[in-house]
Amino acid sequence: MIPSVLPTYNRAPLSFVKGEGSWLIEADGRRFLDLGAGIAVNALGHANPDLVAALTEQAGKLWHVSNLYNIDQQQSLADKLVDNSFADTVFFTNSGTESCELAVKMARKYFYEKGQPERTTIVAFEGSFHGRSSAGIAAAGSEKMTKGFGPLLPGFVHLPWGDHDALREAAAKPDVGAIIVEPVQGEGGIRPLPDQCMKGLRDLCDEHGILLIFDEVQCGVGRTGKLFAHEWAGITPDIMMVAKGIGGGFPLGAVLATENAASGMTAGTHGSTYGGNPLACAVGNKIMDIIADDAFLAEVNRKAALLRQKLEGIVAAHPETLESVRGSGLMLGMKCKATNLDLVKAGYGAAVLLVPAGDNVVRLLPPLNITDEDIAEAASRIDAAATALEQA
Repeated sequence: MIPSVLPTYNRAPLSFVKGEGSWLIEADGRRFLDLGAGIAVNALGHANPDLVAALTEQAGKLWHVSNLYNIDQQQSLADKLVDNSFADTVFFTNSGTESCELAVKMARKYFYEKGQPERTTIVAFEGSFHGRSSAGIAAAGSEKMTKGFGPLLPGFVHLPWGDHDALREAAAKPDVGAIIVEPVQGEGGIRPLPDQCMKGLRDLCDEHGILLIFDEVQCGVGRTGKLFAHEWAGITPDIMMVAKGIGGGFPLGAVLATENAASGMTAGTHGSTYGGNPLACAVGNKIMDIIADDAFLAEVNRKAALLRQKLEGIVAAHPETLESVRGSGLMLGMKCKATNLDLVKAGYGAAVLLVPAGDNVVRLLPPLNITDEDIAEAASRIDAAATALEQA
């Protein structure tokens, strides 16, 4: 008999009833150090008092009115995002998947309105993850994401990661309108796109009149030590997808765009019933007030260096189990020699939560405000998990 919850998840045998900062408390009272943060969602940890206060205050005033009317909290958050990014305009969604849908629509509508309706093809890359909607799985293209869900949404080509010749050839084709890429691949195994490659992408798009779409759903909102990961390369996209950290645990996403890239999206071309509702935007406003601060981001970088140093030490101490550390900021991955899922399971025994990814990597995506003490404890527990795996 099928469960009442559709069985599409391979869930761990854990059930958490409370969260405090970087910690989750199991129903039986055990405390787990959470280095996944809800897959990079709980940017300020669990039950953050500032976010709780912002949500509670808004909940006592107004929950939902729909986008038939002006929403003050939405306008405030849009202004903050515009003021702190390349963007001129913002559309609010409830998730990264919805942000992907709009990014694809926006790029194609742009060329339609410019009198180039044939430019519908979007170039994407092996190892990518852009959500689980029809556009998202078509953009990713992997068998794991697409098998059994055909016919797939057409208009995507998939290139090997790092194949510059294939990229230059694809960009020159007359039907190509956009390139979509994650500045740091998350699901693909914490693979940062080098700064010079991001600069090259921007130059290539400018050369051929192509729109550049960055998927910063996982790597954005302070995760890499800049508000947005592409800032490290000193370039900007035309369209950017955001979600996860922007809501700090409350469902919220956004598409940020330049005025030019968004020019085709006029009244009636897109919409959302819940997107940008007062509750979500109240939390998003508080997130931006905290994370967009230079001093906060400096602390993210300091803590990232501390965590990475400790992880490098763990890799050196377990050469049969672990291979290397990679990533950017507090978006780190440990490349495994043992099976990554086995290390994740060993982490349960050590009461530390890690997240699996592609390329046999485990992800570490802790809250951005994780304490130094919790970083030290994290290292101790990961070391214990690796030891337990070796002794199993």
